Amino acid sequence: MRISELSAETGVPVATIKYYLRERLLPEGERTSATQAVYGAAHVERLRLIRALVDAGVGVAAARQVLGALDDPPENPSHLLGMAHAAVSPSIDGDLDLTAAQALIRRWGWDPDVCGPQQIAGVARALDGIERGGFAVPETTMTAYLAGIRQMVEAEIDAIPTASAGDAVRYVVLGTVLVEPLLLALRRVAEELVSGERFGASDT
Repeated sequence: MRISELSAETGVPVATIKYYLRERLLPEGERTSATQAVYGAAHVERLRLIRALVDAGVGVAAARQVLGALDDPPENPSHLLGMAHAAVSPSIDGDLDLTAAQALIRRWGWDPDVCGPQQIAGVARALDGIERGGFAVPETTMTAYLAGIRQMVEAEIDAIPTASAGDAVRYVVLGTVLVEPLLLALRRVAEELVSGERFGASDT
């Protein structure tokens, strides 16, 4: 198919496809002349993946890292997680105090030294925002958070495909990038449902 047909198939404007080609997010098509190329099913799949990443808030540079992991997968699943997290995590603020975050992770029974620094910084940044906002997570609630997250993550890790590194990369990377918005949305739905059960349904 030509680029106009690729655009029609995926719903991505031609100008955007050309931008992805320039940024090397999307591989070149097969050249039929100096100014023409044809594209196949692999380009459709790749373009839909790029759009899913972008729609999830992943920037071009991070999307390139994610796609690179899919194209050249490491064999160790732990390395996959590190690559996925690095692609979607903000940079580390050198002035950020990590003490509270490290203490929280130790409560989990884990050694924070084996966690990626970006992930520790993410916890620290979130805790700092909570404190600056004048809010405190109740102790019983935090304990429930840790227990629930541990159970959720164990299920995710158990489901990592082991037949091929490529399948594992796709599961880990896309699960990291694309599922987090779903988890947040489900949390909000559950809050409304449980609140209605406890306090009665809202009249609005």
